Amino acid sequence: MAINKTDLLIKTQETRNALGEDDHSPMDIFSLVQQIDKLTIVKYPMGDRLSGMCVKGNYNNIIVINSKNTLGRQRFSLAHELYHLYYDDNMTAICLNSIGSGNDIEKSADQFATYFLIPPVTLQQKIKETKRLSVTHQLNIDDVVNLEQYFGVSRQAILSRLISENEIDQSFAETMKTNVIQSAVSLGYSDELYRPSPENKQYMTNGYLIKQINEAYNKDLISNGKYEELLLQAFRSDLVFGYDDERGETFD
Repeated sequence: MAINKTDLLIKTQETRNALGEDDHSPMDIFSLVQQIDKLTIVKYPMGDRLSGMCVKGNYNNIIVINSKNTLGRQRFSLAHELYHLYYDDNMTAICLNSIGSGNDIEKSADQFATYFLIPPVTLQQKIKETKRLSVTHQLNIDDVVNLEQYFGVSRQAILSRLISENEIDQSFAETMKTNVIQSAVSLGYSDELYRPSPENKQYMTNGYLIKQINEAYNKDLISNGKYEELLLQAFRSDLVFGYDDERGETFD
C-alpha cells in the first residue's frame, strides 16, 4: 500500500505547530522535544543496523537514539521516532538505519521525518534560489552540502529527499556517498554534523525520567542512595559526581 504523502505533510505541520514551531523554518529538534510531556530521550550506542527505538507507556514514553550515528542522522532518527510516538498504534518500534526501507509504517515514519526537518516549501524555495544563481541550473555537490547544512540533516537524508523530488538522480547521489566530511569542511563548515556523539556523551538520558528522579528525591520519596543509583542507571554520573568539563563554565 502506497503511503499518503499529503496526509504525512499535514501531520508534520500540525506536529511542528503543536510544539511551537512554524511550518517552514529549520529547527533544533533535540531542544524542541524537551517540552514534550512525559518523554525521555536516551542516547545509546546501538548496533550499526539500528537508528533508534520508541517505547510508549502509560507513565513515560522513551525514545532511544543511536549515539554512534552522526549528529545529522540522529536528528533524522529523532524526527522518525516522533512519528511512532504520535501516529503509530504499536507500543514499541525498533528502527533500521536505512532510509526508505521496511514496512509501510517505517516508510511513513521516514517520510514524516524528512518533511518535519525539510519542509517542502522551504526546500523548493532554496532549490529555486540556488538554480537561479547557477550557470547550469542544476544542483551540484556544493549545493547539496549547503542544503544539508541549512536543514541540519545527514547526507543520506538529503540525498534521499532530493531523489524523491526528482532534483538529482541515483548516479549523482552515488558520487556524494564518499568524502562526506571533506566536501563540507572544504566549504568552511564544521564537521559536527557528520560525527557521532563524543565518547563521553554516547550514554546520556534527558527529559522526563531525570525530572521524576529529582522530584522524588526533593520530596523525600527516595533516599540519597537510591537517588544516586537511579541517576547512574540513567547514565547521569555528572549529576551524582558533578559536571566535569575541562573547558570550564562561563556566564556571559
